[in-house]
Amino acid sequence: MNLKELYQELILEHGKNPRNLGKTDDFNKDARGHNPLCGDNVHIYLKLNGQRIVEDISFEGSGCAISMASASIMTDLIKGKNEHEAKEIVEDFLGMIKENPELKSENLDEDEKTKLMCLSGVKQYPMRVKCATLSWHTLVSAFDNKNEEVNTEN
Repeated sequence: MNLKELYQELILEHGKNPRNLGKTDDFNKDARGHNPLCGDNVHIYLKLNGQRIVEDISFEGSGCAISMASASIMTDLIKGKNEHEAKEIVEDFLGMIKENPELKSENLDEDEKTKLMCLSGVKQYPMRVKCATLSWHTLVSAFDNKNEEVNTEN
């Protein structure tokens, strides 16, 4: 199976059956994001412990399959990581979208790296990149306690 086929399979699977969908109990950080071009909306909920490890993460939202699948994959990859590791994974993903295929994060196993590489295949569809990156930018906003909605057009 080539990368394009893996990308399509991953988007379909996570788009139809999103992981970590719903509001996390006892969250202590959250942020909202909006993509006005596609109509995607996402609300990320984080539960960090005292060591800044993501004990739980979930999302609510509506949008296209790419947006929902990306949020689902992101929550799977981030759960159990500390804030620094999570932000490094976000940097890797956003870098891969911008044609930098090198992964800096050493905090992903091979399966997780494959998922991240497959998801970065969205760069072949420029009109869909903002759909895929919305939840990732919103996650950073939640970590940073920004009290403003993330907007893909700002």
